[in-house]
Amino acid sequence: MINYNIALKDFEIYILILMRLATFVYAAPFFNTANTPQRLKIGFSLILAMLVFQLGPQVTYEYAGVVDFTAIVIKESVVGLLLGAMTSFCVQIIMFAGRMIDLDIGLSMASLFDPTTKAQVGIMGNMYYYTLMLLLIVSGLHRYLVTAIIDTFNVIPIGGVKFNISLYDTVIGFMSDYFVIGFRIALPVFAAILLLNCILAILARIAPQMNMFVVGMQLKIFTGIAVIFVVIVMLSSVSNFIYIEIKEIMASLVRGMS
Repeated sequence: MINYNIALKDFEIYILILMRLATFVYAAPFFNTANTPQRLKIGFSLILAMLVFQLGPQVTYEYAGVVDFTAIVIKESVVGLLLGAMTSFCVQIIMFAGRMIDLDIGLSMASLFDPTTKAQVGIMGNMYYYTLMLLLIVSGLHRYLVTAIIDTFNVIPIGGVKFNISLYDTVIGFMSDYFVIGFRIALPVFAAILLLNCILAILARIAPQMNMFVVGMQLKIFTGIAVIFVVIVMLSSVSNFIYIEIKEIMASLVRGMS
């Protein structure tokens, strides 16, 4: 004879595990792109939740009524969504740096539509983004993300989420680092274009008959591409830096919610 109460309790636990994992998969990098089939996301979340339910730690929680259970579902969804969104923002740093580079070398108007993000992106930003994503895949970031979200059940039990004040400090600190890191990635091109602008300003005073606007646009594109060609080897270091940043932000968020 099947014990219906135990079966219902297990199903509730499975739903709570699924909510955290599904929201994380929806927002995390590699999984949140538009060209990833929705059936793949749903199937991956269902299978991953089943594995966590079978092999994970014993889960015990209490609630009084539908309202309390709904609150637990919302909390689990917030945990997965917050972790996935913040890791995705870490990867978007390279896109921000690419926009700055496009703006400096004069290619910001030559934007194109990216079907994976459904947004207008610049040429250099798109090249930097996909090169970095390839390096992160080679380094095994997708495996780390899956392992990290599964390990959160050991630190943040089902129904035991606590939003501490340190969580707010972590998010605010990351948003300030977002612009600093992006500017550091685009700094070589920015410095080269700044030096070129100073040279063009001096030439404009020495030879006012020259059309510096026409000459400057061509020189900026040539100089920007030349600097990018030289510093493109640094993308491996940038990839490693963002990998470490994702690990640190994940650890800080988990501490703030445990």
